[in-house]
Amino acid sequence: MLSLLKKRGLVIGVILLAIVFPFLSQNDYFLHVLTLAFIWMIAVYGLNLLAGYTGYLSLAHAGFFAVGAYALGLLTVKAGVNFWLALVLACLITSALGFLVGLVALRTKEHFFAIYTLCVGYIIYLVIDKWDSLTGGVRGLIGIPAPASIGPISFDTALSQYYLILLFLLLTVLVMYRIIHSLSGRTFIAIRNSEELAQTIGISTMKNKLLVFVLSTFFAGLAGALYASFIRFIGPDIGYITIIFDFLTYLLVGGIGTLAGPIVGTFLVVTVSQSLQFLQDYRMLIFGPLLTLLIIFYPRGIAGAFFDWNRKRSLKKRVKMNKKQRYVKPQSESETEKRIKEG
Repeated sequence: MLSLLKKRGLVIGVILLAIVFPFLSQNDYFLHVLTLAFIWMIAVYGLNLLAGYTGYLSLAHAGFFAVGAYALGLLTVKAGVNFWLALVLACLITSALGFLVGLVALRTKEHFFAIYTLCVGYIIYLVIDKWDSLTGGVRGLIGIPAPASIGPISFDTALSQYYLILLFLLLTVLVMYRIIHSLSGRTFIAIRNSEELAQTIGISTMKNKLLVFVLSTFFAGLAGALYASFIRFIGPDIGYITIIFDFLTYLLVGGIGTLAGPIVGTFLVVTVSQSLQFLQDYRMLIFGPLLTLLIIFYPRGIAGAFFDWNRKRSLKKRVKMNKKQRYVKPQSESETEKRIKEG
């Protein structure tokens, strides 16, 4: 009970810190970077659901991120659709594409699945890059509108967009928590641990894998659409394969298969990379070895290492309590025997 209260207190503290951050720091650049980090976190949560909890590493995530961004951009700029309707449609379009890709991709496993999805992601990038009449090609798509006002609430300023994207991030975390702790979440974990064993106990693995793949692409599309509305300009580079490796870095540093991993990893990597900006391209000489050492000594990431340490500590406490109980019990028995003899 005490540990549960501590977890809730920590979560509430982090949320309050995120809410008051714009008032603590008046630097617009920090606000811009943190808002972008929130968008990356949403995308990484989608990747974590598939790779961390189901065991299927998709390298097409950057492509779906770009599909969500371009879907919102094209619907608002060229079709004149309302922003909120375009946001919903962008997520649905990305999910529908994910469903079609998943029908084929999920018939493969392990490195074959990773290679196939990498090819799919690169094809998406090429389509965006070469289809000039629709996407604008290398020129990109400009003039994407900011989120439309909701009654008296407008989202024209950087501060209002910060809180809007923070709200979407909190909703994403809540949805992820509900999924992971539901029967479906336990089914995904069973598939990750042993797909053959899951089939023997009656789990429809293909159906559940397709479900989690579509959910993963949904969050990628949502993150892409929010990115497009925040930056207001998008180019084909957002779908390039380097983006997916950035997502993977965030996930591995934070902790794959953990609920806090996407937040911890994204925040730390973005913060460290921004702190080393003065080194320009040479910053990778410092960042690269640090990342390598982290993966070697903490393969489950920072959040995973913390959970492991906390689990071991609680286990040691239980062992000590059991030893104390075993030690106290004989003493009490001997005292009662003495009393009986004296009586």
